[in-house]
Parts: sequence; C-alpha cells; structure tokens
Amino acid sequence: MMKNAAPLAALLALVYVCEGATFGQLCQGNLFNTPRTSDIFGQGSYGARRSGRTHKGLDITCGDGSEVYAPFDLTINRQLIVYTDPTKAAINKGLEIRGADLCVKLFYVDPDKSSGQVSKGQRLGIMMPMQSVYPGITSHVHVELCDKSDPTRYF
Repeated sequence: MMKNAAPLAALLALVYVCEGATFGQLCQGNLFNTPRTSDIFGQGSYGARRSGRTHKGLDITCGDGSEVYAPFDLTINRQLIVYTDPTKAAINKGLEIRGADLCVKLFYVDPDKSSGQVSKGQRLGIMMPMQSVYPGITSHVHVELCDKSDPTRYF
C-alpha cells in the first residue's frame, strides 16, 4: 500500500494546484461548460477559422436569457462593448474579469454590475438574445483570455 502513496500524493497535489485555474459552471443549464461545436455559423473552438480570421476564444453554450455565473472568485474589471456595428446592439455587452490568476473577457453577457467582487457561483448577469442577431446559431458565452491565448485548458 505504501508503494502507491507517492503517486497518489503527487496526483492530489497536481489537482490542488490546478484547481484555482479551472472554470466552475458558467451558464445556467450547462453544468459541465459544454462548448459550442459546429453550427451554420461555424465552430466555437479556439483557433477555428472565421471569414479569414482566427477565433480567439472558446464558446460555451448558454441559452438566451439564462443566468451567467462567476466561474471562480473574481473582480470585475470593467464592462465591455463587443461590437461597433449598431445592428448587433442586442448582444453588444460583456465583462472583463480577473481571478484565479487569469484575465478573462466574457462576451454576450448583460452584466448585473460593472465593477466589484463576485464569489464563485454568484450571478454575473444574463445571456443576451443571440438568436435575435444570429438566428440558428448555438447561443453561447464567448470566453476569451485577455492575452488572446487558448482558454480551453481551463475547462
């Protein structure tokens, strides 16, 4: 039994170290942060090709009007304006948050507040009506790290 103690301890230490940088539930109804896969508008994975550009975030499915939760204890840095295009005003909000040693941008969230502290699992806001702008898309919260690196490993 003692032979297996060291590998088990190492595994537990790794889980503990990585815990601070793992996203908790982001959206009501999506307990496991299921990502958007493929739909008529493309794919929601990091690095997916989009009309000559590369997608710099990970899309986590979230129904229009669903509550969006703090994925870890965080500070809200600021509210974001996602688009300059007035035809997309219905989904033109988001948040920049900081916590778990990460700076993260969340798009398509109508925030409850634009600054302050929020505990993991508390409501940040509501998913905006994505279907009104992109009918047929899988509605989602776009999760983008501030440094534009791949957020997938945190899910």
